[in-house]
Amino acid sequence: MRTATYFFIFLNLSLALFEEPAVYPLPFLATSVLEVLCLLVFLGRLTHFAKVTLHNMFWKDTKNICIMVAILLSLTDLAVYGVLRLYGVRSIRWSRIVRPVFLINFAESRQIRRAFRSIRNTLPEITYVFLLFMFSLLMFSLMALKLFGERNLQTAEGLPYFRNYLEIVFDLYVLVTTANSPDVMMPAFDFSSWYALFFIAFVIINTYIFMSLFLAVVYNNYKKHLKVMPGGACD
Repeated sequence: MRTATYFFIFLNLSLALFEEPAVYPLPFLATSVLEVLCLLVFLGRLTHFAKVTLHNMFWKDTKNICIMVAILLSLTDLAVYGVLRLYGVRSIRWSRIVRPVFLINFAESRQIRRAFRSIRNTLPEITYVFLLFMFSLLMFSLMALKLFGERNLQTAEGLPYFRNYLEIVFDLYVLVTTANSPDVMMPAFDFSSWYALFFIAFVIINTYIFMSLFLAVVYNNYKKHLKVMPGGACD
């Protein structure tokens, strides 16, 4: 039963590779039949679990409620998408985002559920570090706008350089990963080599300090919650 459950969960998640938009699209009828088959298996597994569980305990377990809601949403979205497709209306399968619910909430996925709960409990504790990092990113973006926004600089492609605040935020966010280094700084460096100090300071503060601090907070809190997470059949 566990092997069959995992197989159909994997099949359900894999449908995203073949549904439009996809690199290897399959006909809508094929993917919809496979999805309905998976949902029927999940419903059968849930029904079987209800037969061997006390009635009150079954309906008090939020995992079962989540699975039933996910099945209902998936079927509703599939039906709406199919009807719109018949009338030539383009739409999006929004129910794909609920498919991981099956992986997390079935009784066989206890370890995955523990890891998910540890991540969920860790998020509030890393919020302060994340907000501090975002504040630093926004302040550096504002400084970059003041430094370069009125100098009519251009990128190598001839596009305006650091004149839009939101684009500056995105470029500096990418720079945290050093993915666009040193290309992002070259227009400013060509104008004056002293501007390299701005980007050096940004990388030191945000990449080497904040990212290391962020990683340490995530790791320590996740490890702490993973250790204190209680075990049991209802996890």
